[in-house]
Amino acid sequence: MRTAFIFVVALFAACSYNTEIPTEFPTPQPPPSATPLPKLDLKRDAALEKQFAEIAKDAKGKVGVAAVMLETGDAALLNADGHYPMQSVYKLPIAMAVMDEVRKDNHSLDEQIGVTKDDYVRQGQASPLRDKNPDGGVFTLRELIRLALVESDGSASDVLLRVIGGPTVVQSYLSQIGVEDMKVVNTEKELGKDWETQYQNWATPTEATNLLRYLFETREDPPSDRTVQHFGRIGINPIGDNGTLLIQGMIESTTGPKRIKGLLPRPDDGWIVAHKTGTSGSGGGVTAATNDIGIIYLPNGKHLAVAVFVSDSPADDKTREAVIARIAKAAWDKWSK
Repeated sequence: MRTAFIFVVALFAACSYNTEIPTEFPTPQPPPSATPLPKLDLKRDAALEKQFAEIAKDAKGKVGVAAVMLETGDAALLNADGHYPMQSVYKLPIAMAVMDEVRKDNHSLDEQIGVTKDDYVRQGQASPLRDKNPDGGVFTLRELIRLALVESDGSASDVLLRVIGGPTVVQSYLSQIGVEDMKVVNTEKELGKDWETQYQNWATPTEATNLLRYLFETREDPPSDRTVQHFGRIGINPIGDNGTLLIQGMIESTTGPKRIKGLLPRPDDGWIVAHKTGTSGSGGGVTAATNDIGIIYLPNGKHLAVAVFVSDSPADDKTREAVIARIAKAAWDKWSK
């Protein structure tokens, strides 16, 4: 009996020892920082660049263009290293920086964000969020991203900036991914205060296509060629969440239908455009910014990144938008077959 008792006590002690709950846990490794893509070796097309230059003359202002085939590096550039005010184009790098914070688990797409009247841009600046919710409200990060990209909502963009810590966080993210010639300095509220502030938030067309390339190459759950080609016809959403939520918002964008998309064939011919526009007011007889940057999913399965910035132009709205549309169509004609 004594032997059995000793055995039971020993067994109990062994079990107790093996089931001790640890009091310390290793700190999980943080997600890696975003890193640049390898540089794309551009093969420039002189004839297409000459065509761009002829089209640009109608704007009678400053026109910068970069058109780059993402798979091959075929390219055509015009004044592509100049600095152009982005206006609402800058909502794309802001949204990308927000998604990077989501990737690092600092925020969640379903996080509830309180918005007050103090967050709203002034009347005259586009904000469906303000117009539909004059007393403020609570919205998910996902909803705010959609408003910023699809409807170019200035209030939503400013709230996104506030949530992640301001323009310096966006600038840090851009540096991490190797996009240096793009500056996000101000809120939308600040952009609306005076004429000169908008010029502090600039990009080069070359760097805008680099941003688009990074967005495209790092997306998750890419759509199949068949789904892309039939997107317009069958009306389904080919893009998943996470890294491609932004591309979906750009595809659904309601602004600038007469810019990059303006002269392209009917969508049911097998293409879609994921784009972000930017537009300033006019002063002294000129318009500071009429812009559009985007990725054209071509019918041949390849992808064309286009950035067109029309700055300080005395031409009317129709002419400025037509310059963008004609440049995009010239690139399409060159590389869509």
